[in-house]
Amino acid sequence: MTTIDPSAVDASVLLVDGPWRHRFVTANGARFHVAVAGPDEREVPLVVLLHSVLGFWWSWRHQLVALADAGYRVAAMDLRGTGASDKPPSGYDIPTLVADVSGVVRSLGADDAVVVGTGTGGDVAWSVAALAPEITRAIAVLSAPRPVRADGSSRGTTTVGALRTLVYAQIPGLSERSLTRGDLLVRLLDSWGGVPGWPDAETLGVYRDALRVPFAARSQLDQLRWLVRSSSRPDGARLRAALAQAQPVPVLQVHGANDGLRSAKRPGLGTTEATRCTAGYRFETVTEAGHFPAEQAPDLVSALLVDWLGQVAPVPSPTP
Repeated sequence: MTTIDPSAVDASVLLVDGPWRHRFVTANGARFHVAVAGPDEREVPLVVLLHSVLGFWWSWRHQLVALADAGYRVAAMDLRGTGASDKPPSGYDIPTLVADVSGVVRSLGADDAVVVGTGTGGDVAWSVAALAPEITRAIAVLSAPRPVRADGSSRGTTTVGALRTLVYAQIPGLSERSLTRGDLLVRLLDSWGGVPGWPDAETLGVYRDALRVPFAARSQLDQLRWLVRSSSRPDGARLRAALAQAQPVPVLQVHGANDGLRSAKRPGLGTTEATRCTAGYRFETVTEAGHFPAEQAPDLVSALLVDWLGQVAPVPSPTP
């Protein structure tokens, strides 16, 4: 007999009402939830927003509105295993997540998109440019230094404290229970966030509900497990090689000065590396934010994105 966890939450509670529309699309053999806003016209540039581990589409609630108001077609995606998207038992490696994103872009009727990712979603965004260049118009990454240098060598940016958490996350079962029933979520948001008073009670409650959807905590931790375990495996080596050989695309990189997960010390690309890896590179530091700048400094991040998008993917002028 299967025992139902009394703390479990139905994913439907995560379909929060707002100035957006909830859609479900099929891609890469799974069903994905996206919150979409802005015009539906195919000629309008599509912007796809990818959340980090611990988050879901709601992490982009501020930018959904701001980018739609600027005229963009915007889709905040629940990645595989998260929110109201399917939660299969496997597929939490970066290449599969990239295939998911590519399929969602196609299912939304677009030929390409600007892909914006934060945290581990930023890792996916860097990889979309390498593994699915045909659908990548440009990328913006928040709290996500490029995973490898231009020569293909690994880039170590994780803080010492965060490394201990990644080791703990490798223990199946225990870490899931700590996220859903213990205080691990509070401790991670606080230590990674780096901003006193964030998250507030509402944000914490919403994120706690999202992790209590059946299989969501396991799926999110499986992403972290793959990132750690692939570092010494052939699949990780293949991804690093693809990143090193990726065709340059326009890149906006944003980093919070108080990031407690990815070190804020020199997280951006150097001049030579930026020239080799990007087709136009812009780096911005958000002094009042930590690992979650889209939520901790939403107006500033939205303004940065709108300004940059106007250069790399301008909204077409209305036809007279």
